[in-house]
Amino acid sequence: MPPTMESTALIVSDLHLGAVPDTVRDAFIRFCRHWQGRAEILLINGDLFDFWFEYRTVVHSQHFQILRALAELRDSGVQLVLVGGNHDAWGGPFLEKELGMRLEKGPFEIELAGRRAFVDHGDGVGPGDHGYKLLKRTLRCGPVCRLMRLIHPDLADRIVGRVSRTGVRDELQFKKSRERAKVLEEFATELLESRPEVDLVVFGHCHTPQLKAIGSHGYYVNSGDWVDHRTYTVVTSDDIQQKEWSG
Repeated sequence: MPPTMESTALIVSDLHLGAVPDTVRDAFIRFCRHWQGRAEILLINGDLFDFWFEYRTVVHSQHFQILRALAELRDSGVQLVLVGGNHDAWGGPFLEKELGMRLEKGPFEIELAGRRAFVDHGDGVGPGDHGYKLLKRTLRCGPVCRLMRLIHPDLADRIVGRVSRTGVRDELQFKKSRERAKVLEEFATELLESRPEVDLVVFGHCHTPQLKAIGSHGYYVNSGDWVDHRTYTVVTSDDIQQKEWSG
């Protein structure tokens, strides 16, 4: 018997919409429409957008199509949970009230198809990386966010476009991704071994799809990305599968 809507959770991360070709956006729209009414929850584990900042009266118009697809998915009965990533941690009332998303900063814990999951985007997790951790706290603090609202959205978008490294796919970037993937896997292994009540540790960020059984019942899940892959994870009470969306 196929899993029911109530026992199916979907996980995606790192689509970086706005910095990838429109074909990626269109594929994710088809993904959302395919799963309408067929899952209990869609967990977007960070960096859905390459840049998202909520102004009080302005919405990023380039994302209208994907916002509509997500609203339709929500209207079909699928819960939407968005974890702030290092590119889109500045969600607010529009996403919560108009789109019906549950916003999480991470780390946090949630039930996914009856499994207890520890979830975080993965940026700044583990030892070291102190410079980024300080930058992360600074960019998300109240005074900086208030200052950001004084910048015209078009100008802010251009500035972020210059800073973003999403479009750079060289050997150095792939090396950094491999190193980050190793750190996240080690952190997940230690957490699952020390906390037997946790069934899943879910990360994104490193753009490396991974599904690994740890111990007698635990799993490390990294749903990968849609920049170099189009991977997603399907969690049910009976099974966990890593899949690639082909349309």
